Amino acid sequence: MYVKRNIGWGLILRYAWKNLIFFTLYATGIFCLYHFLELTFIDIPFQPLSVIGIAVAFYIGFKNSQSYDRFWEGRKIWGGIVNYSRTWAIQVLTFVKSDEPERDKKIQTQMIHRHIAWINALRVQLRQPKSWAIKENRMVERIFDKHDERNISCNEAYNFVPMREFSDLKKRVNPATHLIKNQAFDILKLKKDHIIDGFQEDQLHSTLEEFYNLQGKCERIKNTPFPRQYGYFSKVFTWIFVLLLPFGLLDVFEDDSMASVGKVEAWYVFLMIPFSVLISWIFTTMETIGDNSEDPFEGRINDVPMTALCRTIEIDLRDMLDEDDLPKSVTPKDNILY
Repeated sequence: MYVKRNIGWGLILRYAWKNLIFFTLYATGIFCLYHFLELTFIDIPFQPLSVIGIAVAFYIGFKNSQSYDRFWEGRKIWGGIVNYSRTWAIQVLTFVKSDEPERDKKIQTQMIHRHIAWINALRVQLRQPKSWAIKENRMVERIFDKHDERNISCNEAYNFVPMREFSDLKKRVNPATHLIKNQAFDILKLKKDHIIDGFQEDQLHSTLEEFYNLQGKCERIKNTPFPRQYGYFSKVFTWIFVLLLPFGLLDVFEDDSMASVGKVEAWYVFLMIPFSVLISWIFTTMETIGDNSEDPFEGRINDVPMTALCRTIEIDLRDMLDEDDLPKSVTPKDNILY
């Protein structure tokens, strides 16, 4: 998630430089055909082009709205994970009470640390790219490679679970699911040892059920691509519009030139180049914004900051355990909070 109030032009150009070069060369080539080779028939009336532009704007607006809904749903789900994580910790701390304080502390630490392992394993699982995930240009991808926010999900559990449990997780397809399963087995053992009663067991299982619900909601978004009829044709319609745009602007500036001086002025028609580049950049940027919002768990610039949320949960839960060596909060990397 980008956290600086104003997006720097360096970052904007990382995304836009190829398009800006192409739009400039394309519009300049059309101007040269029109002016130097006197192919005056290539101009087209702007009125039908404006209708296309309005339709494309509505289509992009709908796509961006639905893409933002996916991002916001993902953020709300992780807000639920934060809240229920605190609930889990307070339940474990208050329910696991017996005549052996040292044993209780060990069990509490194991169950709370395993939960920290779960949130981090879930985070990294969600960060693994799908075949339909957006592919940025190399300059943008270099940022994500440098920040290194993707690794094997079970490795995140290394510092929070026993080695035997970690070895088992490495064999699993979905490590996060098995971490919750292991919590359930610990609850069962606590009940058999008469450390918790039936009501407390039910409360703890209800919290685990909510964790599975939240994980499933994340996986639903992750494993369901944004409907391609919207994502794909939005790009097609946008590029049809921007490729036709310079021809329509020839007509506009030609008519304005004739109206003002009674003849076509080359310098005036030349203004179609910067205006064409500007309008094309605006439309393609709007379309790109939707692309970057439709998959909120990829660890990109506009995605849910799961690393920061996981660290917030870890700090809170370990503080509840009265641990001293608490980690520091996650800070943005190049103004990007992961």
